Amino acid sequence: RLEEFLKKEVDLELSTLPDFEERIIDFSEVEQLMNSINTIPAPCAPVISPQTPNAATGTSLRVCWGLFSDDTVECYQLCYKPVSNERHSDERAEHMLKVKETYCTITNLLPNTQYEFWVSALNASGISPPSERAVYVTAPSPPTIKSKKIRSCENAALVCWESRDVNPVDSYTVEL
Repeated sequence: RLEEFLKKEVDLELSTLPDFEERIIDFSEVEQLMNSINTIPAPCAPVISPQTPNAATGTSLRVCWGLFSDDTVECYQLCYKPVSNERHSDERAEHMLKVKETYCTITNLLPNTQYEFWVSALNASGISPPSERAVYVTAPSPPTIKSKKIRSCENAALVCWESRDVNPVDSYTVEL
């Protein structure tokens, strides 16, 4: 029977045209309700941590921060600039990075230089206010020993060096 049925030609034309009413449906209230359900608030400001020991080299710094709320965060915006004593500091020296974690290692920095850092959190609803600013310092460059000025005798040695840093260094450690 199936074989006979499939051999028949079937006319799929409708004898009368359907009469549909043209309606305009207003979904604005439903859309508002859906948006209010799916909306998450913009995050609160993150808290930037002070510099920890051994978190710096001569050319890099590891910066950490945290959130003290259950905010939804997609990424963080870390900003930094060198600290300048000049009143008219160059605003173009400001850098910005997008980071997924609550820490970041910044490289290609100048030795023995202070940098100011602040961070904001971002999600689909917007950006948080910036954190407080924290100052981090890179480690100084190793000094250059002046080999021509080295003098020694039986009980003493004189070793001279010079710093390659622009900013003054607090102290040096000499190891034998």
